[in-house]
Amino acid sequence: MITKLDEAQRAALLPALGGWTHEPVRDGLARRFVFADFVAAFGFMTRVALLAEKADHHPEWSNVYNRVEILLTTHDAGGLSLRDIELARAIDAVAEGAKG
Repeated sequence: MITKLDEAQRAALLPALGGWTHEPVRDGLARRFVFADFVAAFGFMTRVALLAEKADHHPEWSNVYNRVEILLTTHDAGGLSLRDIELARAIDAVAEGAKG
């Protein structure tokens, strides 16, 4: 069973997620990524899609030209869970690789 993070867990884990913000209405993590162009943004989304599928944890996202906006929340837990934190870290690693 996947459990929702409690306040102590959030306080310990969220500060390390630099570009992510807590989205209180959906109780999730939100972040906007900006790339050089559409091809770079779409390539990033493709890499994230592959790792999300492997983790069986799928983001809510949108893409407009060079921007990708992502929301991570665990529906089964009713909000933010450790799965979201782990996927956010993995997405950040993909984004870092896309820059270089």
